[in-house]
Amino acid sequence: MTFARRKTRQIMVGDVLVGGDAPISVQSMTTTKTADVEGTLVQIYALAAAGADIVRCTCNDREAAEGLAHIVPRSPVPIIADIHNQYRRALEALDAGVACLRLNPGNITNPEHIKTVARECKDRGVPIRIGVNGGSLDKSLYKKYGGRITAEAMVESAQRELDYFREVDFDDVKISVKASNVPLMIDAYRQLADAVDYPLHLGVTEAGPPPAGLIKSTAGMATLLAEGIGDTIRYSLTADPVEEARAGRQLLEALGLRERKGLDLIACPSCGRAEVDVIEVANAAQNALSQLNIPIQVAVMGCVVNGPGEAREADLGIAAGRKRGHLFVKGRVVKVVKEDEMVGALVEWAKIVNEEGVEEAQARAEAGAAEAAEADRAALLDEQGSDANQDEVRIELMRKRDDT
Repeated sequence: MTFARRKTRQIMVGDVLVGGDAPISVQSMTTTKTADVEGTLVQIYALAAAGADIVRCTCNDREAAEGLAHIVPRSPVPIIADIHNQYRRALEALDAGVACLRLNPGNITNPEHIKTVARECKDRGVPIRIGVNGGSLDKSLYKKYGGRITAEAMVESAQRELDYFREVDFDDVKISVKASNVPLMIDAYRQLADAVDYPLHLGVTEAGPPPAGLIKSTAGMATLLAEGIGDTIRYSLTADPVEEARAGRQLLEALGLRERKGLDLIACPSCGRAEVDVIEVANAAQNALSQLNIPIQVAVMGCVVNGPGEAREADLGIAAGRKRGHLFVKGRVVKVVKEDEMVGALVEWAKIVNEEGVEEAQARAEAGAAEAAEADRAALLDEQGSDANQDEVRIELMRKRDDT
């Protein structure tokens, strides 16, 4: 059985379609400091391996914005910047190359600032999520509706933001009206769905830790999804965000809204460090591994400098460097193979991981593999330098904004 979807406009968040007839996407948010580039990337790769199609990162200060400049080109999924009270952070996040912004109308209230951000997004083809939160409504709306959080107040908040966007002819938008109270959240989304045709991002905000948080979130989102409302979802749990991504994927699969599959293959989008055609290798690996029909998470990474660390949560992965492939199991290098043997090695070791488990597969690591991998990594760093993606160029652009 499938549920009749509400007809909406369609937008692009990076390379992920949202709305229209696109599959409902799963989102989550990192809990690291965005300025901690390596730690954030490790979490992003873990989220992608768990089923997240899109990941949001906080952009609450200059250091976070500069971190995004390093993160975006190395992320396997589109990155959304979560903007708080300072509209300049939104402009910096755009300079960093993010795929989408999330603006809370209750935090950035100056109409000219809102319109400035919308103009910049329009020029760059970057969408905005209007992220209304019942706990942070604009004070004027809170007062208008009797000092209470109501569905009507939340929908009006979204409509007010849309009016500012219309003034600058910007409509590349998706909307959320989240609340921690499930009936209130359901009511707000129903009203919003009747009022606009923009794609909607579902969630019960501040749902709390599992199992209660899972139950509350599922109650709210599943109700709306069964009514055909919702184009992208996020579980907001007080837990490891990987649990959010897994729960989101499982919910959609349980409702028949996403296809169940044994293989979960993730791949980096390629960047200045890539040593192979990542698309070609990923497609070949996808075709070969899909035939095994086993439940396994596999990562295909374009370089050995960052690959094994970023994708260490995957069951199995391979990273290319210096005409060789570094095969790793849960982040531990177990074998170094020739470049043209990478896909075959993935198939061989996928069977080992599936039949014998991760620990046994790691115990089979070939002598000297880790040392050879580290030598390749060091050599590439020496050849390419520490800024192969030219992240510093973007950061310099951000810094110049303060000088104008």
